[in-house]
Amino acid sequence: MARIDRYRRPSDLPPRIPLFPLRGAILLPRATLPLNVFEPRYLAMVDDVMSGSRVIGIVQPSTTDDAGESPENKDAALRQVGCAGRVTAYQELDDGRLLITITGVARYSIVDEAVTAGPYRVATVSYDRFASDFDIGRGEEQVDRTNLVRVLRAYLEQNRLKADWTAIERAPSEYLINALCVMSPYGPEEKQALLEAEDLKRRAEVLIALAEMELASTGGPGGTLQ
Repeated sequence: MARIDRYRRPSDLPPRIPLFPLRGAILLPRATLPLNVFEPRYLAMVDDVMSGSRVIGIVQPSTTDDAGESPENKDAALRQVGCAGRVTAYQELDDGRLLITITGVARYSIVDEAVTAGPYRVATVSYDRFASDFDIGRGEEQVDRTNLVRVLRAYLEQNRLKADWTAIERAPSEYLINALCVMSPYGPEEKQALLEAEDLKRRAEVLIALAEMELASTGGPGGTLQ
């Protein structure tokens, strides 16, 4: 979480940020998103932000016309809500790739997109709608953590996955929920629903509902966990 606590209000983040469109990927406050950067346009973006604010906006494309993970066309439509994060880890590889980690700060709405000559997209954004994102742990007391952990355990068992339960039990609810949303294997629509959930309680409810639907469809005990 290094240096993320410096962002305490919308005015602490730049209003104009570079955009990294990624289908099926979201970022949320205090969660981390590791990225393997290899396209020239995004290598240029990372170089630029590392000498400045280190802030990048993760956002999903809004169409499925482009088969790629990130549309090459700068005119490709984007979702109106994304999340801004700070580059908190950076590694250069011998083959020219960059391994970076972005830690989420706050969600934003796109106000308008700038016309630039550069290879990547830049937009003016507003964080005002999501001002509560700057309050660490806001809404944790309203989360049904017992049910969340129950569903998580069932999901992991159904998919034969292991987890560090000591770490899970110690993790703050906000971090646990947001990290699970970022790591979840769901499609773009489900991911966007998790991103745009109005508060932590609602995000946990959506996450639980998605996991229970998958458990039920695969013969797991999804209907018995409430």
